[in-house]
Amino acid sequence: MTSEQQALERLANLPDADIDLSDLPEQLDWNDAERGKFYRPVKQSVTMRVDADVLAWFKANSEKYQSRINEVLREFVQEQRKARGMKR
Repeated sequence: MTSEQQALERLANLPDADIDLSDLPEQLDWNDAERGKFYRPVKQSVTMRVDADVLAWFKANSEKYQSRINEVLREFVQEQRKARGMKR
């Protein structure tokens, strides 16, 4: 058995009460954490045909009209998933 293995065995046999935990960082309470809160889906570049008046409306009402179109589509998809009892 190597000296490293022997050291590991000694540590494994050490009672929990004898382990010095004073240098460990404070443990955070994750009970109220929200999964996916900062999740940003990967965007994919696509070419699609949109009626001219629809595109004109988005361009006139938002500087970031492409992002706004994406938001509207995402809201629609989420509503449809909810209505159909589907998850993400």
